[in-house]
Amino acid sequence: MLDALRSCSLFAQLTDEQLQWLSEHGHELWLVPGEYLSLEGEPLDNFYVLIEGEIELTKKVGNVERHVMTFGPGTYTGHELILLNRPYIANAQAVKASYLLKWDTKTFWEMLTICPSITRDLLSITAQRVQILETTSQHHEKLIALGTLAAGLAHELNNPVTAVSRSASHLQEIFQQLLSFALKLNQKQMTQEQLLFLDNLLRNALARPETSSHLDPLTQIDREEEVTAWLDSHNVPDSWKIAPTLVWAGLGTQSLDTIVEQLTTESELLGKVLTWLEATVTGVNLLHEIDKSSGRISELVKAIKEYSYMDQAPMQEVDVHHGLENTLTILGHKLKCGITVRRDYDRSLPLICAYGSELNQVWTNLIDNAIDAMGGQGQICIRTARENNCCILVEITDNGPGILPEIQGRIFEPFFTTKGVGKGTGLGLVISYRIVEKHKGEIYLFSESGNTRFQIILPILADKDIFLKQSAKRT
Repeated sequence: MLDALRSCSLFAQLTDEQLQWLSEHGHELWLVPGEYLSLEGEPLDNFYVLIEGEIELTKKVGNVERHVMTFGPGTYTGHELILLNRPYIANAQAVKASYLLKWDTKTFWEMLTICPSITRDLLSITAQRVQILETTSQHHEKLIALGTLAAGLAHELNNPVTAVSRSASHLQEIFQQLLSFALKLNQKQMTQEQLLFLDNLLRNALARPETSSHLDPLTQIDREEEVTAWLDSHNVPDSWKIAPTLVWAGLGTQSLDTIVEQLTTESELLGKVLTWLEATVTGVNLLHEIDKSSGRISELVKAIKEYSYMDQAPMQEVDVHHGLENTLTILGHKLKCGITVRRDYDRSLPLICAYGSELNQVWTNLIDNAIDAMGGQGQICIRTARENNCCILVEITDNGPGILPEIQGRIFEPFFTTKGVGKGTGLGLVISYRIVEKHKGEIYLFSESGNTRFQIILPILADKDIFLKQSAKRT
């Protein structure tokens, strides 16, 4: 082991006595390719020096294992986490057959006392590696956020896009049938009064669903059964098919009796009239569905453009309410399964000078964390208010289980997370903290069971030049 120690630059300045002490208190370790040295989330146990071989650090983000860095001969690891008192924040796996030396945590602290010359090197490399890990993880965090937004947008777009496609296909069939129905009706000799009655009947049928309240499901079923029975008694074909639309248009048995009185008792003509009426109402309804769905698509596209501040300057005057609402729209798919949102907005708040897309990242992190904390079931309250005349307050509260008092002081630390391995990078709140800090604002946490509140205080700063100068000073 002494020869291995002498080959490492970290121990180059040590005396023979110090090297001998390290040799007596250390252990040798051999890894085959593919074998793990440590796993993310495990408690820290040793300081390692790699003598031969290659070790790769990877971090699980979602279900994907992502490369962080690679160690070669002469490098060392584990000390940064011992100094920071953290568990392993990445997986360490042998890429090649590897030979390592290791010392347990207690011996490592003794090593710093007995061999003080290595302390500076360890602290220097620790700072470098933490910065590399943090930068890499920040990129991963942004990718996760982008993936969340993309998944949410795809989920929200799926329903209206499907509705437009389905309605357009059905509408094509309806219009083809309407031409045939209109020609058949035109062959029947009807008086001017009958044609006028038919025109009014159609107008009322199209207008009634918009002005009347919807029936409850049981009443709807009862009405459909009554209309179906009436149609069968008058020998109208496909009664089961047209009855739901007639009921939806507000036509009950009394209205049908009036049609018979005004038009004809001939079952063939009655069937043609009702079939034409049902097809026309269905077609117009499909047009309304297409209009509604295409409007929803436009709203989502607008929301994502406003959320990301696409085609706009990065810093500008921002309405925080727009940002909050766009964030809720993007996360809408997560809110539909049991989350209610209560808004308590002070609409008199002024615009603030800010980096809008970055603030939206803060709202996304906090709201998404609240959803996860409540397990998808609960209430989120978003409140805005004026603070000391020169600032605004944004408060996001959830009624989840809360954050334990003993860890509340660590939630803004890099890599600290209460989520399981692979479910969080521990940087969402750190990034949020730094964004708020960049805006010369403050962020606070208050948490107990059933009440977790994040308060963000942001200065108004109406002068953009002042804002940019102050931001530049901070960076």
